Amino acid sequence: MNTIITIGRQYGSGGREIGKKVAEKLGIPYFDKELLARVAKESGFCEEMIKNHDERPTNSFLYNVVMDTYSFGYNTAFVDMPMSQKVFLAQFDTVKKIANEGSCVIVGRCADYALSDYPNCLNLFIYGKEEAKAQRISERQNVTFSQAKDMCVKRDKQRQSYYNYYSNKKWGRADSYDLCIDSGKLGIDGTVDFIIDFVKRLEEK
Repeated sequence: MNTIITIGRQYGSGGREIGKKVAEKLGIPYFDKELLARVAKESGFCEEMIKNHDERPTNSFLYNVVMDTYSFGYNTAFVDMPMSQKVFLAQFDTVKKIANEGSCVIVGRCADYALSDYPNCLNLFIYGKEEAKAQRISERQNVTFSQAKDMCVKRDKQRQSYYNYYSNKKWGRADSYDLCIDSGKLGIDGTVDFIIDFVKRLEEK
C-alpha cells in the first residue's frame, strides 16, 4: 500500500527533522526544500523566486480568480496573476505529481489540502510548547532565547496566514488533520517511532 504522509508543523517543533527521519526509516522519498527545486524545474520559474514566495502570506484579493483558474486549467488569466499565486499553483501541481509517484513524506506547502482527495494520505501536524521550540531555535540558529521566541511567533503567523488563505481549513486546528503530536512529549526520535507505528497500523487496517 502506498502511503503519503504530509506534515504541517510549528516553527521550532522539529517537524522537518521528524519528517526526514520518518522517510528514512520507511525508505520513501522526502520532500521539503527539495520540493522547491522540483517546482522550479517543472514550472520554469527560477528557484530563488519560488523560495521568496515559499509559504509566505499574500495580501492579494485575487484568491477566487486563482482557484477558478486552477479548476479550469491554466489559461490567459494565469498571465495576469501575482507571482505568489503562480508559485502556489506550481507547488500545488508538483505536490500532486509527487503523490502520484508513490509513497512519500511532504512537509508543508498545503500538501494536505492539495491531496485532500487522496484516500491514502495521512495528514499530521507537529507542534510543541513555546519554551521547547524557542530553546531548539536558539541552539540551532545561535540566537538568544528571546529572539528565538520572536522568530517562532513570526514564522508561525506566516505559515498560518498562508495555509488559511489557500486552503479551506484552519492551520494547527485538530480537525484539519488526522493526527496532531506534541513533539516534546516523546522527543524527536520517540515521535518518529510513534508515527511509523501509526502508519504500519493504518496500513494493516
